[in-house]
Amino acid sequence: MNREEQWMLPEGVEELLPERAAVIEQLRRQLLDLYASWGYELVFPPLIEFLESLLNGAGRDLERETFKLTDQLSGRLMGVRADITPQVARMDAHSLRRQGPSRLCYCSTALRTWPAGPGGSRIPYQIGVELFGHGGVDSDAEVVLLMLETLQHSGLEGVTLDVGHVGIFRELVSRAELGDDDTEALTDTLVRKARAELEEFLAGRTLPDAVNRALEELPWLAGDAARVLPRARELLAGMDTALQALDELEALTGRVRQQAPAVEIHLDPGELRGYHYHTGCLFAAYVQGLSEPVAKGGRYDRIGRVFGRARPATGFSADIKLLANGRRAPARTGILAPHAPEDTTLREQVRSLREQGERVVQALPGESAGPGESGCDRELVFRDGRWQAVSVKENGG
Repeated sequence: MNREEQWMLPEGVEELLPERAAVIEQLRRQLLDLYASWGYELVFPPLIEFLESLLNGAGRDLERETFKLTDQLSGRLMGVRADITPQVARMDAHSLRRQGPSRLCYCSTALRTWPAGPGGSRIPYQIGVELFGHGGVDSDAEVVLLMLETLQHSGLEGVTLDVGHVGIFRELVSRAELGDDDTEALTDTLVRKARAELEEFLAGRTLPDAVNRALEELPWLAGDAARVLPRARELLAGMDTALQALDELEALTGRVRQQAPAVEIHLDPGELRGYHYHTGCLFAAYVQGLSEPVAKGGRYDRIGRVFGRARPATGFSADIKLLANGRRAPARTGILAPHAPEDTTLREQVRSLREQGERVVQALPGESAGPGESGCDRELVFRDGRWQAVSVKENGG
């Protein structure tokens, strides 16, 4: 390996330099304060766990994205988390064991074997909330509205909310009596919206007429609820579970439209993202110019079953690095103090300024960098018998 290669980072792995790190950290603090104001408590799940725990329940879909290693103490296989949600579910079900609703939030890094998209990161800085112990539209609406407020705090505009429900597809699969292999093939086709492959799939199988018509049309029946819902009800007539899912979608979008009227809502009853993971409504937020959602979530009831408690659950997550893309770095301000360790008056002044919330950089002996390189717009100078903070320009800088 030559010298240049020693400094290369793996594909999808990036470092954050001071200006970018300051933007992300500022947003992280604001968002966690926002979540606290809604009653969400901060938790810190471990970076690694035994593989069985990470991939149990809904987490099994993450196996392909999870880095695995052998624990040198126990000899058991461990995994580095690719997603934090299953860990928070374990904490609610096994560690907290509360009877009523539990609101938890988190913000930490994850690690994935593959980036989410071309040029994406394999180390998302994942922030999110999870609401356990309540099923239904009210808790779904709370999580969606908090997700939208997260985007607003991040400075993202022109948000489109995409909403679907996996219960529709589940009923169609049940009525079609498809085997596991056919179900997986159909799911993959619908996730990719591959029309030609879907037509070939349906042509090669004899399905009930109603199911066939619904599968032909539903994947492309998307848009405004006033247009989508009536036609979806026609296609799903007589399918009680699917019709109930449409009722839940209508109630959820109505609640969101009432409290966030500026958000464009896009109803997609054929959406299957996270089909194996979710059990009800699912939602994702998009902004112009990005093909991948900036935040996403949904209902995933019974995730805690493998940990001893099958609790209703809903939540959302986002990569805070993506949320921070449009934000500007906070202005670098501060005071440069001279190097004079023997001057007790100077030391007291530096301590006092720091206690007042000022950023004070103490110069080091032989230092050649000026205030600008240290991010300081002021200097401490001794004038009129005392140490004073004066602007660099005023001091001739």
